[in-house]
Amino acid sequence: MKTTGNTIFISGGSAGIGLAIAKKLSEAGNKIIINGRSEERLQSALKELDNAVAIQGDLSIAADRTRIAGELKANYPNVNIIINNAGAAFMNDLSDIKNNAAEKAYQEINTNYISVIDFTTLTLPLLLKQEEAAIVNVSSIAVFRSNKYLPTYSASKAALHSYTQGLRDTFATNEKLNVYEIYPPLVNTEFSAEIGGVNGIAPSEVADELFAALEKNQFEIPVGDAKKIHALVDAITEQVNN
Repeated sequence: MKTTGNTIFISGGSAGIGLAIAKKLSEAGNKIIINGRSEERLQSALKELDNAVAIQGDLSIAADRTRIAGELKANYPNVNIIINNAGAAFMNDLSDIKNNAAEKAYQEINTNYISVIDFTTLTLPLLLKQEEAAIVNVSSIAVFRSNKYLPTYSASKAALHSYTQGLRDTFATNEKLNVYEIYPPLVNTEFSAEIGGVNGIAPSEVADELFAALEKNQFEIPVGDAKKIHALVDAITEQVNN
């Protein structure tokens, strides 16, 4: 996949991993379109980017997804890479009956899984018109093993992982469209502050790994500690398939 001269849409692009990816790809000579819920944060992020614009909107809301996909089609018809990075995560104590675990899980599933499916469906016609295109889904090391702190978040990312594999298989014979999945471990961002993000890796490390993977068409992109787990899972999968 070429890493320059693309037009790239990044959800959750005003901070954290999304902004780090936007910076990396902007510096490489790509047109960047960042998306986020806060117009103020988007405008602040644009000051750190070259050749970039912003589209405000909440992709967890169906009407916003439709509007944003329409804006891309009308104003940025050359969009050829969609990076689904926006996410939701909650500490969810399943032992506390007053915790409203189901509502938290609903928000995570809606944002991390359902909205990605819908937005991808809405933007596929645009991507399929391009000479070279890609969908990048940002999942998590959590797809491999849940825990008591983020059980429903992990489940939502596992669902995204399964969907991404199916999407990749669906377009396996289409040489113009590639489907990537990146598995970050704990990353030091505001998003992960509640779960000890200060101990995580820098967002720029995730961006660097994605950039390298795009260059060599590496569709599975484990980062940091996720590499060890991914290698084990990969080996087991290969044995089963053989």
